[in-house]
Amino acid sequence: MVTTDGETTESDSGLVGKLDISKRGSPVVDTPFQAPDGSTVRLSDFTGQPFLVNIWATWCAPCIVEMPMLDELAMREKGRLQVLVVSQDIQGKEKVDPFFERANFRMLEPYIDSENGLSFGFGSGLMPTTVLYDAEGKEVWRVVGAMEWDGPRAAMLLADTLAGQ
Repeated sequence: MVTTDGETTESDSGLVGKLDISKRGSPVVDTPFQAPDGSTVRLSDFTGQPFLVNIWATWCAPCIVEMPMLDELAMREKGRLQVLVVSQDIQGKEKVDPFFERANFRMLEPYIDSENGLSFGFGSGLMPTTVLYDAEGKEVWRVVGAMEWDGPRAAMLLADTLAGQ
């Protein structure tokens, strides 16, 4: 579990992540990546409402554990928060599409960044890394490592940004 002061603690599920607020107020990392329809998008295309960006890969076990929770979060906060999961798999659609077909997510869509531009732009060096942006595209916080996105800690971390949405 992640505490508000950036300390890392382990949750009941074994997910460990570290809250980082050192880049609060920074603009979006705006490298291009691939949308589910194959078009090129950038994070700046998603401003207008808060959005959560999770970089992950099919070979990353903690990433896979998070995905159903991120799907539930996207469902629960529909209309207030967009949740983007962006695969860093270098094999792209070849790996990601079969994973999504098996998972049957209700809200998540397969964005792909096979060049790892977001990973390099975030500079964390670890997956999963999840970054919350406000409606203007300014970073609020990031979690480096996995987290329980369906628990009270995530709700608390999202509360201020989603207030009034």
